[in-house]
Amino acid sequence: MSDAHHEESAIKTPKQLILAILAGFLVPIICIVLLVLYVTNEKTMGAGSDGLTQEAVAQRIKPVADVGFTLKDANAPKVLKTGEEVYKMACAACHATGAAGAPKFGDAGAWGARIAQGYSTIVKHAVEGIRGMPAKGGNPDLDEVEVARAVVLMTNSAGGKFSEPVVKAAAPAAEAAK
Repeated sequence: MSDAHHEESAIKTPKQLILAILAGFLVPIICIVLLVLYVTNEKTMGAGSDGLTQEAVAQRIKPVADVGFTLKDANAPKVLKTGEEVYKMACAACHATGAAGAPKFGDAGAWGARIAQGYSTIVKHAVEGIRGMPAKGGNPDLDEVEVARAVVLMTNSAGGKFSEPVVKAAAPAAEAAK
């Protein structure tokens, strides 16, 4: 007996041999050509895509702080907000829906007893807070005049006859600083 091992090959016909030799040469050549094309090719955009335009790229990489934030000078004189601005910013969360027992905007029945207490009492409660309502509607940065303006807006919408608060002039303070 012979110690030689007889292994069978996967290639049995001359046609299979030719295909195996061609595949051995063509597959690496095709891979190299595709790799070269990939590396040397410029970035192209798909049809209808504007994702790589300068404007789109600038929009994606702009600082997050630029969105929705306005910088203000801390040393600049304070510009008082109107009653409507204060209402939308601080008061509407509760007074538009009646949350936590807050009288709804324009509801004469709910505001009637409060209006009867008088302007100074309502403003005092709005500035200092009462029951479920936080002081200054939860915004400590509001000035008392701004809160009073919002109170006048809400009470007058429900039938009150209060007038806007008078803002004190800042002229004496400016002359004292000279």
